[in-house]
Amino acid sequence: MSATIPGASAPRAGRQAAGLAGYRRLVAVALVLTFGLVMLGAYVRLTDAGLGCPDWPGCYGKLTPLHAKDEIARAVAEQGGEHGPVSMGKAWREMVHRYFAQVLGLLIIAIAVIAWRRREALRQSPALPVTLVGVVILQGIFGMWTVTLLLKPAIVTGHLIGGLLTFSMLLWLWLRQQTPPRYVDAEPVAALGAPVLLGVVLACAQIFLGGWTSTNYAALACTDLPTCQGQWWPEMNFRDAFHFVRELGKTGDGENLPMQALTAIHLMHRIGAVIVACYLGWLGWRAARTDGVKGLGAALLAMLLLQWLLGLSNVYFSLPIAVAVAHNGGAAVLLALMLTLYFRARQARLQV
Repeated sequence: MSATIPGASAPRAGRQAAGLAGYRRLVAVALVLTFGLVMLGAYVRLTDAGLGCPDWPGCYGKLTPLHAKDEIARAVAEQGGEHGPVSMGKAWREMVHRYFAQVLGLLIIAIAVIAWRRREALRQSPALPVTLVGVVILQGIFGMWTVTLLLKPAIVTGHLIGGLLTFSMLLWLWLRQQTPPRYVDAEPVAALGAPVLLGVVLACAQIFLGGWTSTNYAALACTDLPTCQGQWWPEMNFRDAFHFVRELGKTGDGENLPMQALTAIHLMHRIGAVIVACYLGWLGWRAARTDGVKGLGAALLAMLLLQWLLGLSNVYFSLPIAVAVAHNGGAAVLLALMLTLYFRARQARLQV
């Protein structure tokens, strides 16, 4: 019978705690990087740099735009200047986005491996991190299609949604690593679960409408406020506006996309913004009056106001790049606040 040496388990426990802390930091780094990628992707899209390198995964088959400078120079000459889809600046923006995406992919693979190997110490199923690997692979495919299929709106919007899905899953994984708060009265927090879930659904629908507006370049289809083209209900073409299998700027029949279709896309995003603002405003007010999540409720109200102002500024100031990118980031932050609130409600339900 072997004797147990007093304190022998302390170094092992210390290493295990350090390993779990390192895992939490790795998830946090991946989460922050994903948020940055969402912003960077918006910047690439809004500066028309999506075809800065018209092949994938390299740039004209080279590792960096610097190695492809001759090919880029020829493309710039053929298009008659740097105002076309190709330029050295656009190539670098596109490739930097790809480099960061590759780093994120490696981080997520590392997270999945650690989650699988340390599933007993973590006391968590590794299903979410493993699923994240699949989502990232799908994101890589969408990123390739974005270039090879020449910025089809459905593909570009899908790539945006995939980025926010990756962000949401990493946020959920990060929240799982935190010590659950203890509520004096958990029942009011738990009661927020269903209303918050509906808010998440509405926010996701609005994010899709925003992505569809951006990828179809319909943000300036209405340049006045609060009306659109001087009317409350201008002429619109919904059939072509929400025909998803088509080329950029074209109808499903291959004709040029009419202005009425762009107007329909833009106005539906505006109407969605009013609906979501009213619901999330009520939800934020309710959360701000609930002990245990008052801070989240106040943050939701503040972010909702900021996001609304950014949206109005996009129209009023004719889509400044900085404001448009911030509007994309604001959508991600709003989604993160809603998911955090929903996560807290689920935790509170276990304490009721």
